[in-house]
Amino acid sequence: MKQNNIVLTGLMGCGKTTVGNLLATSIDELSFVDTDDVIVETMGMSVNAIFEKYGENRFRQIEKIVILNLAEEENSVISLGGGAFEDDETRKTLLDNSTVFYLKASVDTLYERIKNDNSRPLLNTENPKQKLKELLDLREPHYNEAHYIIDTNSLSPYNIVKEIQRRLNEHAD
Repeated sequence: MKQNNIVLTGLMGCGKTTVGNLLATSIDELSFVDTDDVIVETMGMSVNAIFEKYGENRFRQIEKIVILNLAEEENSVISLGGGAFEDDETRKTLLDNSTVFYLKASVDTLYERIKNDNSRPLLNTENPKQKLKELLDLREPHYNEAHYIIDTNSLSPYNIVKEIQRRLNEHAD
């Protein structure tokens, strides 16, 4: 059975990859794709290395191409990089062709989840928590355009998956 893609968006640390893997496993015939993993595989280098060598703008161009290609597929759970939903064409395409969930979390929750993760190039700053706040303030208006918003602050990944499934089932009825 063909199904529209399910897209997970939100700031780094909100649980997109963990939840996406669990969700794809829990629904028959869905595969999981993390756009950052596709970019790393395509470029043959880490996200950090891409940022260092080519800069954020080039990374975003590559990311857009990857996402627009993935959007043509079906039966996938797609985890977006935190900044991917900023691009107008990417956002419109995904909103038109997929079911988009914003996994929302507070700055404090996000910081606690990723404070020891050195693979986040945008957080290589003096004050990573302040940077998270700035990114959230900038990106949240776009995240809020998602079809569904799930507050993940007090939910386990398993419970987030159950909430996504509940909303998908409601929508199907």
